[in-house]
Amino acid sequence: MTCFEQRQIVLEGGGSVSAVVALPEVRAADDTPAVILAHGAGNDMHSPFLSAIHEGLARCGYVTVKFNFPYKERGGRAPDHASILEACYARVLHTVRNDRRIACQRIVIGGKSLGGRIASHLAAYGEEVAGLLLLGYPLHPPRKPDRLRVAHLTNIRIPMLFFCGTRDALCEFPLLQQALARLSMRAELHIIEGGDHSFNLPKSMQRDSMAVCAEIIEASAHWLATLGK
Repeated sequence: MTCFEQRQIVLEGGGSVSAVVALPEVRAADDTPAVILAHGAGNDMHSPFLSAIHEGLARCGYVTVKFNFPYKERGGRAPDHASILEACYARVLHTVRNDRRIACQRIVIGGKSLGGRIASHLAAYGEEVAGLLLLGYPLHPPRKPDRLRVAHLTNIRIPMLFFCGTRDALCEFPLLQQALARLSMRAELHIIEGGDHSFNLPKSMQRDSMAVCAEIIEASAHWLATLGK
């Protein structure tokens, strides 16, 4: 059985954000990494998709943490400046790293869309993390494939797992393939056939969101188990 613990993480400069720590009854392995996941721009940490991944990875034996960015904590709609989001994520990472209840030597960071992008910034800055789990990386703004968010990715020296739907309006699939080809063996890609940016599928595919989440959880757990092997 998984234990869920509510936390308030105090931010530098004042204020705090909510977090939920999922502690599995049995961990996948002695050296298993903890996983931190941040939400996308239009949702908070309680979004059904993020919650499904959060709970699913915990069922697989991984300590998994989800949290709110400050703008969602105060009920806002527009994301804060990137520097504020980065500072918040860095503070969450620091708190998890020093939490005796979590007690994990290695930590993987990531999240949905915006959350994953901010995690990638921290990795590019040199934060000591074991890997990046990117759920729908926002490669470019909608209808602006010329504005790629890739320059910092070449500075990342840790394993990365990208999940991408083939109908993602914020990540044209051929452009992502080209970007990942420049990252050598550090980056892996898991394709969700027919998925949009939220991994929703056309009704004609006759496959529901639970099945998609199960696929993402299984692939993520397998990747986590291979880190450092």
